[in-house]
Amino acid sequence: MKQLEQSLTEGSIYKSLISFSIPFIIANILQALYGTADLLIVGLFTDTAGLSSVAIGTQVMQIVNGLIIGLTMAGTILVGQYYGAKRNNDVSETIGSLLSSGAIVSLFITVLMFILTKPLLNILKTPPEAYADTVKYVMICSSGVIFIFGYNAISSILRGLGDSKRPVYFIAIACVTNIVLDLILVGVFDMRAAGAALATILSQGISMVLAIIYLAKRNFIFEFKLGNFKIKKDKMSMLLKVGAPLSLQEVLLWASFLVIAGIANSMGLAESAAVGVVAKFEVFSMLPPMSISYALAALTAQNIGANKPERAMKALKISILISFICSLFFFVWAQAHPQSIMGIFKADADVVNAGGKYLKTFSIDFILVAIKFNLNGYLNGSGRTNFTMINGIVSSIAVRIPVAFLMTIVLQKGLIGLGLTGPVASITSILVSIVYIKMNSSKEVNLI
Repeated sequence: MKQLEQSLTEGSIYKSLISFSIPFIIANILQALYGTADLLIVGLFTDTAGLSSVAIGTQVMQIVNGLIIGLTMAGTILVGQYYGAKRNNDVSETIGSLLSSGAIVSLFITVLMFILTKPLLNILKTPPEAYADTVKYVMICSSGVIFIFGYNAISSILRGLGDSKRPVYFIAIACVTNIVLDLILVGVFDMRAAGAALATILSQGISMVLAIIYLAKRNFIFEFKLGNFKIKKDKMSMLLKVGAPLSLQEVLLWASFLVIAGIANSMGLAESAAVGVVAKFEVFSMLPPMSISYALAALTAQNIGANKPERAMKALKISILISFICSLFFFVWAQAHPQSIMGIFKADADVVNAGGKYLKTFSIDFILVAIKFNLNGYLNGSGRTNFTMINGIVSSIAVRIPVAFLMTIVLQKGLIGLGLTGPVASITSILVSIVYIKMNSSKEVNLI
């Protein structure tokens, strides 16, 4: 399937990173758009309660997404290392194990979310006006977890093989479908948050099915036959070894954001909606460094597999530079015109005012993640997922949450204080990662 593969172990690192990242950025923009479309369209056709329900519901579902991203990122890393070492049979077995185990995990997550949704929303102090809509949003989205996994897994596999272009097509289909369904279900049928959730899972399901059909008709390295969907013990062990720390890291990261959301919810409906809206904008601000860091992870994985660790280290430095330049734009925008950002989501005056305060401090994190994400991308690609997990737990749980309570409960700094939690956590993560890399620079990890 040469037309779907790309070696990242040779040639210009700048060219490899940029050519791989641009489709990745486009894909992530589209993915963010279909999530943001829910908020924009609900905000356009409903009220502040509707806006808050989708904002809170989205943050709850980010925990589920984080769990899935960890497992699928393991697929990217392992597929990348096997492909870099030219071990195609191992690539195929890894794909089969990933897809088979993912289907089982998805069903388990769906059942768990049906049980935990209401207790979780109660813990988060979801505003009474938004509670019923939020329950519907989370429940409906949870029923489509298998679709979320499926199309994320296929995209991650292709990226491990060096192909970042095809995922753009699949995500574009999901984005366009979601927007059309949002307008119909929310705008025409007045289904509010439930309509937005239904549009999301239907668009993901359609995208996943079309992706499988497309790849099945191409000369893909994995044949979509029932007999190939087997869980190989050795490959499953490697997927868990790499993916479990990544999943735990992502889950705890988003859990810490939920704590932040819970604090904002306790401040009032406007504050709740403002933090949710900023979270949506944050997704766009972090797209360049996030996309480049994923490209770096794939590049690092292939080069570690090909025994070229020095090329991976050089790529890390280049990716940080490119990411920082991109992130600077969003930081300046948030500092100079925070109200214009809130206005994009048709928020009312109270929400705009609250969001402006939050952005003034929180936006500092926009430039810090340019460094943090790429350090994690390099470490994950080289197989050091246990370290990134521990570092993520420390920065998310041991730093972000205590700082949040210190700033809001003890010092009474409100949303301005709450906004500082992200930058403080990122600085901690960056410093720990730099020290770790310097201490282990001669101990490159090859998982295979």
